[in-house]
Amino acid sequence: MRTVRIQHAGRAQWGQLDDHTVHLTTGMTGERTGQSVPLDPAALLAPAEPTKIVCVGRNYLDHIRELGNDTGDLPKEPGIFLKGPNALAEPGGAVDRPEWSQNFHFEGELALVIGTRASQLTPDTALAHVAGYTCGLDLTARDLQKTDLQWFRAKAADRFCPLGPWLETEFDPADVRVTTRVNGEVKQDSRTSHMIFDVPAILTYVTRFVTLEPGDVVLTGTPEGVGPLQSGDTVEVEVEGIGVLTTPIG
Repeated sequence: MRTVRIQHAGRAQWGQLDDHTVHLTTGMTGERTGQSVPLDPAALLAPAEPTKIVCVGRNYLDHIRELGNDTGDLPKEPGIFLKGPNALAEPGGAVDRPEWSQNFHFEGELALVIGTRASQLTPDTALAHVAGYTCGLDLTARDLQKTDLQWFRAKAADRFCPLGPWLETEFDPADVRVTTRVNGEVKQDSRTSHMIFDVPAILTYVTRFVTLEPGDVVLTGTPEGVGPLQSGDTVEVEVEGIGVLTTPIG
């Protein structure tokens, strides 16, 4: 089932997508209200209302190597960083290339949204707390990432996390294709089975330290092929079994 968040009647509302019809619900995981509206792609919002966006860095070995960070040993723990809710951007919404970065990069990823409060999870219990999966774009000011002590400026700026187009609730994240295209040209093409830390391992690790609340977003890492963006580019992140997230760069 696909869960969407849309702008309708002057406010953000949740619904279940059935073909081209949105059946409105009382919340992300709520019951249907009995009201239905036609799907308007322009009305789609990021399918999450997070208190935080948790991101995993360097979770594919080929990406570690392309950044020159390969020490010969696989990471023993996931590398975690955060974005704030302000970083969310809606599917199809433009993101302006920041004037304060000279090396603005795309990173396509599988993302997930938490459905129920999660703390001290185990690999066996982790997936039960996921409301659904979607496509994520981790936009990065690579030049600032290399110079700053923390990745706050490089990763957490406004609209640096496009998300969507919807949540796929019946989904197995273990081995799906993740593809990123820029202006129609394939730049990243990998599978989630190549992750160093899979989704249960990520959630188990994160919730040892931080409670995940309903609506929180987790980005699971990006594969090899990241690269720079220019104004006028269009980025498409496609996750097999979910759909395509499109982001024009202004």
